[in-house]
Amino acid sequence: MSGFASNFTSQPNDGTDAEVHEIIAGLRSVTKSFGGTLAVDDVSFDLRAGEVLALLGENGAGKSTCVKLLAGVYQPDQGHVFLEGRPLDLRSPVAAHHHGIAVMHQHPGLFDDLSIAENMFITHVRRDNWGLLDHSGMSREARNLLEAVGLLVDPDQPLSRLRTSERQLVEIAKALAVDARVLIMDEPTAALSRREVDRLFKVVDGLRERQVAMMFVSHRMEEIYRIADRVAVLRDGKLVAVTPVSEMPHDRAVQLMVGRPLSDIYPALHAKFGDMVLRVQGLTRSGVFENISFTLKRGEILGFAGLVGSGRTEIARVLFGVDHATSGSIHIGEQQTSFRSPADAMNAGLAYVSEDRIGQSLIMDFGILTNGSLPIIHQATEFGIIRSRRELGLVKPDLERLRLRFRSFEQPVNTLSGGNQQKVVLSKWLATTPRVIIFDEPTQGIDVQTKAEVHAVIADLARQGIGIILISSELPELVSMCHRVLVLREGLISAEFERNEVSQEKIMYAATGIAAGQHGLRFGSESAAESSVSGRVCQQVASCDEPAAAPSRQSIARVFLHHVFTRRELGLLVAIAAVMIPVSAMNPRMVSSSNLVALSMDGALLFIVAVAQMLVLITRNIDLSVASVIGLAAYVSADALRDYPGLNIALALALASAVGLVCGLVNGLVVTFGRVPAIVVTLGTLALYRGLDSLIAHGKQISADQVPAAWLDLTSRSFFGLPGVAILAAGVLLVFAFALRYLSVGRELFAIGSNPDGARLIGIKVQTRVLGAFACAGLLAGFDGALWASRYATIDARVASGFELTVIAAVVVGGVAIRGGSGTIVGVAFGCLTLLVIRNGLTLVRVDPLWLQAVYGLVILIAITIDALVGARRRLVGRKR
Repeated sequence: MSGFASNFTSQPNDGTDAEVHEIIAGLRSVTKSFGGTLAVDDVSFDLRAGEVLALLGENGAGKSTCVKLLAGVYQPDQGHVFLEGRPLDLRSPVAAHHHGIAVMHQHPGLFDDLSIAENMFITHVRRDNWGLLDHSGMSREARNLLEAVGLLVDPDQPLSRLRTSERQLVEIAKALAVDARVLIMDEPTAALSRREVDRLFKVVDGLRERQVAMMFVSHRMEEIYRIADRVAVLRDGKLVAVTPVSEMPHDRAVQLMVGRPLSDIYPALHAKFGDMVLRVQGLTRSGVFENISFTLKRGEILGFAGLVGSGRTEIARVLFGVDHATSGSIHIGEQQTSFRSPADAMNAGLAYVSEDRIGQSLIMDFGILTNGSLPIIHQATEFGIIRSRRELGLVKPDLERLRLRFRSFEQPVNTLSGGNQQKVVLSKWLATTPRVIIFDEPTQGIDVQTKAEVHAVIADLARQGIGIILISSELPELVSMCHRVLVLREGLISAEFERNEVSQEKIMYAATGIAAGQHGLRFGSESAAESSVSGRVCQQVASCDEPAAAPSRQSIARVFLHHVFTRRELGLLVAIAAVMIPVSAMNPRMVSSSNLVALSMDGALLFIVAVAQMLVLITRNIDLSVASVIGLAAYVSADALRDYPGLNIALALALASAVGLVCGLVNGLVVTFGRVPAIVVTLGTLALYRGLDSLIAHGKQISADQVPAAWLDLTSRSFFGLPGVAILAAGVLLVFAFALRYLSVGRELFAIGSNPDGARLIGIKVQTRVLGAFACAGLLAGFDGALWASRYATIDARVASGFELTVIAAVVVGGVAIRGGSGTIVGVAFGCLTLLVIRNGLTLVRVDPLWLQAVYGLVILIAITIDALVGARRRLVGRKR
């Protein structure tokens, strides 16, 4: 794969190649239904070596089902998937990968908290001679593949630092890493700029030469006619045509998709405008855009054009109050205003249809009615109570007008097609009766018929006197749907065109900064022309094919220092010093050998159970029962030794560990197979296990003189001057640090926490892994209970009561995100040390121990706030890039 970059050459395709291509894979008489609804019915098509088959159809026509059948996500009810002439039983996406079938999904199954390289190889990891994950090898290979798709970034950095279009390029490189015989591309260009689309198509041409069979799913007709060799059309789950692209005119393809003639996808626009409704003067947001000025009249549609990163969406976010301008003014009508929040913008009559309908416009698990009424829910309430009939009356007219396809108003929006989800978003904002609506990529990822419906709605809103700002990456949409078009480049307005003078060529020239010196150059579906422009753009910005220059020693040093000084561990080390130094000055006992030994022994017990909590937290769960498990295991093991003094110490440890394992399995089974939230389950088992402990203890206490001396020596014995329990805890930390870093199961746990749906999509056994995390956490908590019983000698039913708050505080302070997906063992160790030093310091300066719980709670809040701010900062950097 590393040789791709030098082999790609753009070649036009007209579908007239007389060469007969070998059939590699496809579907044969496949039928698939969901709950009585037929998704695909008796569908058959072939994927041929060195060819691209474009799969067309409206949303809900069955395209995604076909993709997931080939990807192993679904299994056919009838018929079969075949590969090289043989039926193939694909039971999981992993099986598809093993058979050389790679899929680029519409919504990438990527993981923000893993590195770019780990994302690319998560389903087919590279291992060294010892069978461990070869991170350096994967990083080298990832760098070559990323260069092949034109993305020059450090593959070891977290994926979260990339913007949306760059993540899609990572998904492309990930598919190339499989070295597949079959490549399925499901809406791969939805988030890509024109230059990035050109780069993708060069990749596709290189795969043609390697005789890879490909399927391309897209709603962008110009791309289909540029890249495809053959076209297959689905309608209502049935295959209605398969033909060479040269024999399928554009209008015919549209007619087959919708089942009737479609006179025109773009409606006629009226040319009568009212008074000025929005005036922007000198609007600037430092480092993002500068000196933006324009006006918008009632009934006017103003287009924003430009490459990704030109500032289009960033201006919209400032207009809607999401972000704030550095300077400049905004006038609504004749009144100057500023928006501190989206609520202020909504009150002024603005609405914003975001480009990210899944992440920013919809609550995917909520129903259609709930989503549609969110901005105006106050209008449906009476004395603070929502009136369902009134709520329905506010939302229903717009949904009917948009011809939404749905079963009921309570249907979750995550079960709708992309086009119908967009209709819910539109209805939500139409219900606010706005004066100005900002549409950011309103037709991205939706089918032809739905596009026509959305365009008709936009034109109708303009006729009603609403001012429209339309942001789009599709040049035909801007040319056909706008009265005026502003073109942005690098945060500045580079051109403005009236409707009678705008063209795709002029927009592209203004967006790229290329002088229109070649008057014969055309834009549209002609791939040679587009390749010419994209090549020149690449030369001006950066070479698409040439790797970046090697970094200098100074830049490497800067990166290293930045990496060191931005790590949480350094901050925690400073915090520890900030406590120890003044406390030591007031009470020198803080640094005495006896205090440090006691601190290390207490820390050892916290380290082990903190690792247990981390295993659960990184999977986006939580275990509130760990302290109860410690108490139960401690009493059971000590009680066994009291009753059987000759019992081997190792057996007592095993007994405590077994108690913890059973408790962990109970937690995990209810969470995974019972589908009950972990916080609810473990809150219940916290009380359950503590109650069992009380029943077993019967109010009796086990003291040091009732257990063998060997049991007490387990934690008090020293080796090389270090407490044995501290050495044991260090061993546990090292084992789990190693497992989480160098074993596939460890990286899969992080992937699950980062993106559970994405993990399922690529075949990770989410339920099994989460169950394993809970079981392992219980095992560690049980083992820790045995050590606790040995360390503190006197045991009763109240052992470790309330300790769960300390554990959670230590883990969160150490950098394990409550949302899951991120954290390190080193960070957890520093988090534990920080809390122990705080507790020890407060005790030595005679602060009331009751204050400790308050301090821990405050520390948790501060840590979570820091994580939220860091996450927001990363997202902002991603948008700026």
